[in-house]
Amino acid sequence: MKLSHIILAAAALITLSSCANAPKTEEIKAGAERRMEFSSEDEFLDYIQYAHLNYMVEGAAPVSGLALERIHMDGNYPSNDADVITTGASGFGIAGLIVGIERGFIGREEGVAQLQKIVDYLAKADRYHGAWSHWIVDGTGKTKPFGMKDNGGDLVETAFLVQGLLCARQYFKDGNAKEQKLAQDIDTLWKEVEWNWYQKDGQDVLYWHWSPEYGWEMNFPVEGYNECLIMYILAASSPTYPIPAEAYHKGWARSGGIVSENTKYGLPLVLSHNGAQEYGGPLFWAHYSYFGLCPKGLKDQYADYWQLNVNHSLIDYNYCVENPKGYKGYGPDCWGLTASYTVDGYTAHMPSNDHGVITPTAALSCYPYTPAESHAALKHFYFDLGDKIWGKYGFYDAFSETADWCLPHYLGLDQLTIAPMIENHRTGLVWKLFMSCPEIQEGLKKLGFEYNGI
Repeated sequence: MKLSHIILAAAALITLSSCANAPKTEEIKAGAERRMEFSSEDEFLDYIQYAHLNYMVEGAAPVSGLALERIHMDGNYPSNDADVITTGASGFGIAGLIVGIERGFIGREEGVAQLQKIVDYLAKADRYHGAWSHWIVDGTGKTKPFGMKDNGGDLVETAFLVQGLLCARQYFKDGNAKEQKLAQDIDTLWKEVEWNWYQKDGQDVLYWHWSPEYGWEMNFPVEGYNECLIMYILAASSPTYPIPAEAYHKGWARSGGIVSENTKYGLPLVLSHNGAQEYGGPLFWAHYSYFGLCPKGLKDQYADYWQLNVNHSLIDYNYCVENPKGYKGYGPDCWGLTASYTVDGYTAHMPSNDHGVITPTAALSCYPYTPAESHAALKHFYFDLGDKIWGKYGFYDAFSETADWCLPHYLGLDQLTIAPMIENHRTGLVWKLFMSCPEIQEGLKKLGFEYNGI
């Protein structure tokens, strides 16, 4: 449904309670209207991070403390899923909470309390051989089917969630008694995921789904390249239910078939992107596995993962600058194609599936890879377009200047990568936490990775 000239120029409202260990909070709280002046670029980035991670604080699901699948500020929920939480985005949101605590946006005790609430809820929610489902009903902990046969374990979404949980474990493991308990409870959840069950009778590949009602009927063996690298790394790293290295090399890497010789705009694609071999896939492929897993200095026999993600981001940027379809607004300061809402539904935007829709998270979550290009986009989105595309939890999910379209709608999967990925650009905090996990270091070695740190 079109909505011309969104009139919800909502305040950049962040009403988290201030606390003694949050000296920056008062500086970056929004007033009645979107702020237009900042004392420094650092304060501006603080403000942007805070607004988006607020989706996981003020916008968190009330019972679980986890991330809602969507928040529609106009109250229009055609899918009747306003109370549904999403496991994958919750992993991103957990990383965002750590950023908020570290930067003093939220109190440490407040953050620990929410994370303990989350962990207690996850321990009781529906699980399938240790894996959670894609969607969970907030009030009950029961699975809400993502599709008719997708009503069981979702190993990919579980991997995104566990990635965030392990970052929290590392952040709090040497803290006070409450924090150490939180870290231990996270460790228990991590060790209960039966990664090798999802090999489907010991095959050398991981399957995305399993349902107690439909078994393996979704029939989705996960081969690269797409957003799912972290699933294989976690599965290989598990201290309790590990997969063998052969599943990674034969399944994910397709016995070497994952490697690409293609280039675009003079940039090697590096790996063969499933269904998008010319330009690469949607940009969330450069975000979801890498908000914790650090691609900088990470290599194996198939790829240099920093080059992979930088080139993927720059190819998307160059495509939008070239703008072969002549869409209004595209250019050096307005770029970024990824999965999001679109004018008539939802789709995975990318150069080979371009509908004139820009999704702010695409450029903003690429900050570590393309800092100058991402910052130019941020300033344009905020200062030039913000009266139409900015609201309570930061930028709305997507917009099209060609169609004169934007809705005051948010998706957790898009909002919640922004704060941790900007933080990785600024300090590397989330990368350092995840890569400090001893199991992950062992798992990477097992799979043949080299990691030189950041």
